[in-house]
Amino acid sequence: MSAPYVGRFAPSPTGPLHAGSLVAALASWLDARAHGGRWLVRIEDIDAPRCVPGADDLILAQLARCGLVPDAPPVWQSRRQHLYEQALERLKAAGWCYPCGCSRKEIEQTLAAQGLAHARHGERIYPGTCRGGLAGKPPRAWRLRTVHASGQGVQIDWTDRRLGPQHQDLSRAVGDFVLKRADGLWAYQLAVVVDDGEQGITHVVRGEDLADNTARQIHLQRLLGLPTPRYLHTPLVLGPSGEKLSKQTGARALDTSDPLSAVGAAARVLGLSAQGRDLPSLLAALVEAWRARWV
Repeated sequence: MSAPYVGRFAPSPTGPLHAGSLVAALASWLDARAHGGRWLVRIEDIDAPRCVPGADDLILAQLARCGLVPDAPPVWQSRRQHLYEQALERLKAAGWCYPCGCSRKEIEQTLAAQGLAHARHGERIYPGTCRGGLAGKPPRAWRLRTVHASGQGVQIDWTDRRLGPQHQDLSRAVGDFVLKRADGLWAYQLAVVVDDGEQGITHVVRGEDLADNTARQIHLQRLLGLPTPRYLHTPLVLGPSGEKLSKQTGARALDTSDPLSAVGAAARVLGLSAQGRDLPSLLAALVEAWRARWV
């Protein structure tokens, strides 16, 4: 018997929601409602220097204005750091992570020497410099191995509900990745896996820009003995330049003065067409449209 459905929306409070954020929030809410499940909100505020004071409360207010109210009180990652420490200690004990003394500049120099300089906005594939030891360098970060003891790379296969079969060779596409940063902050990959496991998340619905993270998260889930949720990655909202709409590219804050229009626009990005004379009737119609397509 499968576990009861639990979904989530996990915004970072680096500013208010924008149109792209609402698409992801609406999709995750619709999937939970269409499955008769629970929908949670988690505030991902572990990267404290990037967080904007008050943005978490503003995000929750924007969601509520659009009729998207979680089924339990929200949780904040900044209050859960003991869980991440416990997970890191388990990975250390199992021999799957190690201290790294490399700076970003040193990694780039090593990659350049190997003819592997990364493209702008591309992934820096860690060359495994500290995998065999620090060689006298002070430890800066903790990294997770993506190579088995036999020397074989870790390969992950998974199926996205929208994108279909996916495959990634983590050792070649990413390299050993950071779990705890040089500044002492927890990396997204570890925090999200621990939180999804602790909250019993069974389904993850999020933007397509995060699809590339999924193999890393599945690797961590397996090492920590956590179940792997079912994933669905939604279409992205693009800005005038063709880049993903985001706070970094100057996306405007979501206007919730007319929530009916805002939700309708987000639904159209998801390929859903529904009518409603008010917000509750529109959301109810969208749940039925989503159920017909994805359940």
